[in-house]
Formats: sequence, C-alpha cells, structure tokens
Amino acid sequence: MNTSGNTAAVEEPMAAARRIFSLVGPELALVEEEFERQARSNIQVIAYIGDYLRESGGKRVRPALTLLANRAVGGDARQPNVVRMATVMEFLHTATLVHDDIIDNAETRRNRPSINSRFGNQTAVLMGDWLYMSAFETSLQERSLTVLDILTAVTRKMTEGELMQLTLLGRADVSEEQYFDVLRRKTAYLFSACCEIGALLGGCGEGERAALRDYGMNLGTAFQLVDDVLDFTSDEDTLGKAAGVDLLEGKVTLPLIHLLGERPELTKSVQAVMREGSYGEFPRASFVREAEKAGALERARSRAAAYAEAASSSLDGLRQTEYSEALRAIPAYILEREM
Repeated sequence: MNTSGNTAAVEEPMAAARRIFSLVGPELALVEEEFERQARSNIQVIAYIGDYLRESGGKRVRPALTLLANRAVGGDARQPNVVRMATVMEFLHTATLVHDDIIDNAETRRNRPSINSRFGNQTAVLMGDWLYMSAFETSLQERSLTVLDILTAVTRKMTEGELMQLTLLGRADVSEEQYFDVLRRKTAYLFSACCEIGALLGGCGEGERAALRDYGMNLGTAFQLVDDVLDFTSDEDTLGKAAGVDLLEGKVTLPLIHLLGERPELTKSVQAVMREGSYGEFPRASFVREAEKAGALERARSRAAAYAEAASSSLDGLRQTEYSEALRAIPAYILEREM
C-alpha cells in the first residue's frame, strides 16, 4: 500500500488511531453527550439498556468518519446538526449489532455480555427497533430529503445483507461474489453513508461528495475483510469478542472460500464444524495452518490492502488538509490492527 507522506504508516496502530481521532476529539465528546441524550427515555428498561450500550463503548469509527468528512470539505463539525447526525450513524450501527447478536446467539460484545444474553432476545429485538426509530426521528430534524434518502437506502441494504447471509448459513459453497455482496450491504454501505452525509452537512460539491462516498465504500470493505481475517486468526482478547465464531455460526468468509478453492477435500470438515457448532476433530488452529500453507490468508489480506489503497486514492481530488490526510491515514491503521 502506498503510504508516502503518511506518518501513520510507521506508527503502532493504536497510536495512529489516537492521533487520527484526536483531530475530532472535542466533537466526539459531544457525540457521547448526544448519545446519552438521545438514549434517554421515561421507560426505565430503555433508559437502562441505552446507558448499558453507551458504556460498552466501541471505537466510534462511524461517527468519527462523519465528523472527519465534514471537516475535510470545510465544514464545522461542532455544529449541533453535524453532532446529531454523527450520533445517528452510531445509533444505526448499534442497532445492527444488537440485532446481529440475537441472530448469531452471541454471548459477548466488547468483552461484556451482549444485550440478548443479558436481557433476553425479546427485549433485545425491541431495543434494536427503538434505536432504529430514534435514529430516524433525530434525522428528521435535518429536513433534508437527500439525507433521508441515504439513510433509508443504507438501512434497507443492511437488512437485505442480514437476510442474504441467513440464506447462506451452513453452506460451504459460498462464492466470492456472494460473500462480497453480503459484506457491502452489512458493512460498507454504512461507512459510505457516514462519509457522504458528513460531506453533505459540510456544504460539499458533487465531486467531493462522490469522492467521500467512494472512500467510505472502499474503507468499509477493507475494514470488514480485516475483521473476517482476524476472526479466523486471532484470539478473544484481541477481538474483544469470541474468536473463530464465524465458522461456528455457519458463516464462510473469504479466507475459507480461498482455502476450499485450493483444498476442496476440506469441505466435509468445514461442513462438520458448521453442523456441530464446534471445531471437534478439526481444531481451528488446523484450519489456520492449512489456510496459511495454501496462501488463502495472504490472498484475503491482499484484497483488504487493495480496497484500502482504493480508499486512499478516492481522496486524491480533495484539498489537502489535516482532516483529509487523517482520512487518508485510516486505511493503513485498519490494515495494521493485529493483522
């Protein structure tokens, strides 16, 4: 990946993240306050779970992208409407996590009990719905059909992605095309929407809007590719959630697609793990070892690097500021996180 002129390339990932996010640190603090405000409710269970979700933290990547995109086109990210919309993007993301954990029967999220395991599936479903509706209620304050069009489109795509993934669960014959179709809908379109809405609120031109929309799509794709490789190779402490669960949940990601392309005789072992919900006779370490030998992990990492490079290249037409350079540094940070 070309990182010339980019000091983040030689930094430790966490140091790079701190430097990048510090540019919008005061605005992210306002987002935290707005999250707390939007999550308030006179219904006790909603207020309690809202606080639980907010305190669970997370990297706040999506609101940070909204704020940085806004600054990159000359906007003032401290404006209340920008802070509100950055919070809306985090609400949408949080809602998808709550619903995903129900579908996946996940026990933990960010090293804490997931909402479904702590409060039950019925409460979690309704809380996810409440988050979605709250996000749209807040976004209506913008009185912008363009913003609403983006939000409704991305919410529909995320739901489609979840439904598409359900149809592929337990199948070892998932194609690369199917994998990327689900990935874009579940992850990349929201990244793209964050960047596009941030730019729109900053009064961008059409060229800047398109550049940041494309940047978000490529960045989101790289982000999820890295996440899928890390699930395949890392431990629970690194991820902040259970590791190696994608296959246990019946999800075949890109490293396994490449591995089965090279070693089709492993298909029965993969199917057995998905069917039994445990690695049993074929330990996870064996899959990782075989994937390394077959070059499957390297191919997946290379695809992530290509999308990261495309994300950086999308910004070539933007004026050079500390904010556009911070956006340009994020792809390198994503690639370097424990990968």
